[in-house]
Amino acid sequence: MQPSAPIPEGAARRAALSAEIAAATGLSDAGITALLRDFYARARADDLLGPVFARVAHWDDHIAKVSDFWSSVALMTGRYHGQPMRAHFGLGLTPAHFARWLALFSATVAEHCTEAGAALLTARARTIASSLEMGIAVADGVLPTRHTPPQRPASGGAGADA
Repeated sequence: MQPSAPIPEGAARRAALSAEIAAATGLSDAGITALLRDFYARARADDLLGPVFARVAHWDDHIAKVSDFWSSVALMTGRYHGQPMRAHFGLGLTPAHFARWLALFSATVAEHCTEAGAALLTARARTIASSLEMGIAVADGVLPTRHTPPQRPASGGAGADA
């Protein structure tokens, strides 16, 4: 997205960028919070996701935190200050949880948002779900923590005589 006017520095820059994204997508903080309240009501009633979210003791605090997260992710407000990866460790999440979360989130987004807003939120949700799923798999030892180092050439080339 190209800015329509020069973007100022610092907090004013962030506010201008947020306003531009909001104008282009129809997203707002109030809309994001309403969407999340609906999504979490559905998630809590879901057979697979419900037990995960049953652990949340203070729903108003949780909604406020995830609203700040999604405002930061979608509108670039910078309000969220937390560690989402760490928050998801130890919950017993599986690929099925992530697939169901993404399907339910995407369906809720489609009902609440403009086409542009839904496209932005679902794209970000896919990236976030993938990142969390991979991070949890690494933490659980399911995936290695680093890639296999490149193999040396069999003959010729640099380092062949090592």
